[in-house]
Amino acid sequence: MPLLPVIVTLIVVGVLLWLVNSFIPMEARIKQLLNVVVLIVVVLWLLQVFGVFAYMSTVTVPRR
Repeated sequence: MPLLPVIVTLIVVGVLLWLVNSFIPMEARIKQLLNVVVLIVVVLWLLQVFGVFAYMSTVTVPRR
């Protein structure tokens, strides 16, 4: 995947998260949970985009 769509997607996700955090009233715990979930999803998506998951499928863990 080219770098420009990745950057644009990150900007869009960041702006949407900022809009939700700024303009939708919700409890602080829920807002924090939402931020953590979005962060985890974005990190997993980035790992998939850059092929880290494909590399991780070839790693074997030795058994005892």
